[in-house]
Amino acid sequence: YTMLLGRPPFETTNLKETYRCIREARYSLPSSLLAPAKHLIASMLSKNPEDRPSLDEIIRHEFFLQGFTPDRLSASCCHTVPDFHLSSPAKNFFKKAAAALFGGKKDKARYFDTQNRLAKEDEEIYKLRHDLKKTSITQQPHKHKTDEEIQPFVTTVSKPGALPESKQMGDSIRMIVRGTLGSCSSSSECLEDSTMGSVADTVARVLRGCLENMPEADNIPKEQLTASFQWVTKWVDYSNKYGFGYQLSDHTVGVLFNNGAHMSLLPDKKTVHYYAELGQCSVFSAAEAPEQFISQVTVLKYFSHYMEENLMDGGDLPSLTDLRRPRLYLLQWLKSDKALMMLFNDGTFQVNFYHDHTKIIICNQSEEYLLTYINEDRISTTFRLTTLLVSGCSLELKHRMEYALNMLLQRCN
Repeated sequence: YTMLLGRPPFETTNLKETYRCIREARYSLPSSLLAPAKHLIASMLSKNPEDRPSLDEIIRHEFFLQGFTPDRLSASCCHTVPDFHLSSPAKNFFKKAAAALFGGKKDKARYFDTQNRLAKEDEEIYKLRHDLKKTSITQQPHKHKTDEEIQPFVTTVSKPGALPESKQMGDSIRMIVRGTLGSCSSSSECLEDSTMGSVADTVARVLRGCLENMPEADNIPKEQLTASFQWVTKWVDYSNKYGFGYQLSDHTVGVLFNNGAHMSLLPDKKTVHYYAELGQCSVFSAAEAPEQFISQVTVLKYFSHYMEENLMDGGDLPSLTDLRRPRLYLLQWLKSDKALMMLFNDGTFQVNFYHDHTKIIICNQSEEYLLTYINEDRISTTFRLTTLLVSGCSLELKHRMEYALNMLLQRCN
């Protein structure tokens, strides 16, 4: 559908309406499409999954079998109708095929007008959609839909110049999108200062030291600690428009906006903390926000309401708050094709894995690092890193620790 018409089938200007169109399988098929194309699209987008063709049936469909199929295509086909230097009847055929593919001159002009308008209205978001793989909303499981996560269409970005250490840690990280406190955009190059870099480097050094020196083991150690620390129970990625939102275990809601600013709504739902950069905090009432912050406070409240009403908590950890500890706020987040990484101002480091909803949380308490592992049944276990260093852990946990370290090492690549 997108190849033929230059837009997705269910795209609308309103997110709720887009979801409604998806649920109802409601879309338009322009008359410019040929009958085989219409038939294939209509069958693949049938509302009832049982009515949709199998992969084998799709590849044998008339749409793919009709006419001539070249062995190869030049890269120039991305912007120019191909010329195969065939006889006139064949050329006439390809002219018709090109008209169907690009929708004719009128539709083609309309398509490029639309693209230019999008580029002018929101150049950065349009660039991210093509370069970094974006999604309207990507979130953790809904309250009424367990073990479900909306995975966006995959277009990954990787760079060859990753840190040498990360090559030794197994899986490579295919980064999708990230956000950083104080950067001019969530998608911009990592503009962290020395303090933010030192927070990440400290966590990476501790985690790497544990992995490189702990012995092999078959099981997770039996140690079970009760600790009071904050962790992310819910999150929403709406960075294609606003930013990345999350809820902590004490019900503080934070948003790291696309412009690099961070805003927190405290558990009383009345007090807002605003961070333009690391350590620079402004405090004001949510009901009487300064004029320049009104729109961001509105977005913050939207995130808070959405997560409270629609998302479920991600584990069984008790909600304990130590008022003596500094307020937590997000320094940096990063999404790969397998996991979400979050790094906070006090060194708390959390990685959520999509496929089984397991989580790793590392925090520092009383000069000692603790690691909490939440398994696929959302049952948590907390250890001292020194215990893992002596006793080792299961491959299940070790592989996740290795991947978490790899994400941390590559966060700015």
